[in-house]
Amino acid sequence: MIKEKFSEGDSILHSLDPRVKIIVALLFSVMVAVSEKYTSLSGALLFAIGTVALTGLRTKEIISRLFMVNSFIFLLWLMLPFTFPGKNIYTLGSLNISQEGIRYALLITIKSNSIILSGIALLSTSSIFNLIHALRHLYFPDKLTQLFFFTYRYAQTIHSEYIRLNNAIKIRGFKAQTNFHTYRTYAYLVGMMLVRSYDRSQRVYQAMLCRGFKGKFWTLNHFVFKKSDLVTGAIMISGIIGLVLLP
Repeated sequence: MIKEKFSEGDSILHSLDPRVKIIVALLFSVMVAVSEKYTSLSGALLFAIGTVALTGLRTKEIISRLFMVNSFIFLLWLMLPFTFPGKNIYTLGSLNISQEGIRYALLITIKSNSIILSGIALLSTSSIFNLIHALRHLYFPDKLTQLFFFTYRYAQTIHSEYIRLNNAIKIRGFKAQTNFHTYRTYAYLVGMMLVRSYDRSQRVYQAMLCRGFKGKFWTLNHFVFKKSDLVTGAIMISGIIGLVLLP
């Protein structure tokens, strides 16, 4: 199974009702995505850092997640300032650096890091099954929640299938090189994975029908909405509204 290391803990956010965390995470992400004000976005970044601090997660693990995201953002910094039209503030050789390009690269950096940090603090502190259960209670479409569940459930299975097929071709003497034989072999491997995934999905679906599945997952453990969930959720939503109202 896929490890959910961040979901284990006893902080206030770990014990918060997943329904509240999903609502707060959605509101926060929408606010950050549509905002263009530096004051609101700076406050949002501090808000996200504050929520991560509440979780008590290891800083090293958080930085490793941010490093992967910012590796892609770094590419934007290499392109946007040189390609985005606007006021020229510096000339580097034959390239002009525009003020608007730097502004948009900075906005994307702040927005991306804020949303990732809030997602780590709010969503990754619950297990996948609790999040799916919470989505059902929040009346998300059944097909969407089931698609989310099955994607999570069988991602590891498909990866195991890839490992098995990759080991099989290596045992037969295959060595990856930059030639047509290598490309064709990997194309066959991907094709075989698709065929076997489809075959497995049919067998799983038939097995579920045999067990009486009618498009709905039942659970024996239900959420209990506590007073502390209401207070914490109200404080966080008030903070988000306050960020929107900043000048």
